[in-house]
Amino acid sequence: MANTIDSKCKLCRRAGEKLFLKGDRCLSPKCAMVRRPYAPGVHGQNPSRGRSEFGRQLSMKQKIKRIYGVMERQFRHHFEESKLRQGATGDLLLQRLECRLDNVVYRLGFAASRVAARQLVGHKFFTVNGKRMNIPSYEVKIGDVIALKGIKENKTVTKNRMEVLKNKNDVPHWLALDAPKLEGKILALPSREDVGISVDAQMVVEYYSK
Repeated sequence: MANTIDSKCKLCRRAGEKLFLKGDRCLSPKCAMVRRPYAPGVHGQNPSRGRSEFGRQLSMKQKIKRIYGVMERQFRHHFEESKLRQGATGDLLLQRLECRLDNVVYRLGFAASRVAARQLVGHKFFTVNGKRMNIPSYEVKIGDVIALKGIKENKTVTKNRMEVLKNKNDVPHWLALDAPKLEGKILALPSREDVGISVDAQMVVEYYSK
């Protein structure tokens, strides 16, 4: 399972905004975007690259990839699959990324970040419609039920998230969370506005169209 080894804080600084790659740390004063809100490197405070049209398109593609934690080959696969569907390719791309199982686990609050969610899914801690699933890129559908299974009540991962789940009130409208049962349900397909971070997927379409 491929993953980037770059510093996640540097990725946020390069994007110029918080991408929430490190969970709760991104909401604390220790966040790198609070302490050093400029691009990494000796020329970070005086950026001179990426101002061309191609540079902006590339930066947007990289930003979306980093938000969802996917590598180039997998991201391109998502894009090609989105092109085959009816509708705006950019919106369908974001919808497909939002419907990844690791992202849904993160949105429901079972993990503090998408990276943590990806690890939990990979270790078979979740079921989809009662079937154990360990594929982070699995695309959920309307009506699917995602449940946290196989973890005893005294496990640290459960203790750390139970209080968060009880008080969680920012679950997206296309998801339903049943905290006592440790499960969630897909009510609808997400839209572009549900990403939560300013992105322009049309720039990705233009980038790949060249």
